[in-house]
Amino acid sequence: MNNVYLLCGLALIAANLPFFFERIIFCIPAKKVKGFHWRLLELVILYVALGLLARVLEGRLSPVHEQNWPFFVTTFAMFIVFAWPGLVWRYFWRKSGV
Repeated sequence: MNNVYLLCGLALIAANLPFFFERIIFCIPAKKVKGFHWRLLELVILYVALGLLARVLEGRLSPVHEQNWPFFVTTFAMFIVFAWPGLVWRYFWRKSGV
């Protein structure tokens, strides 16, 4: 059960990371303000990384249960919902120049 809480906490943090950093893929400094397409790419990369971590944790406890596309669509939609606070902070709440 602790793995579930760990994954949910990591998902909340990972989903918001692209909106708090101005480096492209967290390592290349952006010359201007990082575009939304870079943030979306980082979001997908973090979703895949978190999914791989979840698969490893599941494999340590029991045989891995194979998933179909509805599972991935649902979890990606949840990941997007988790990203909502970062999106609001970046584009709606934050004052320009900060």
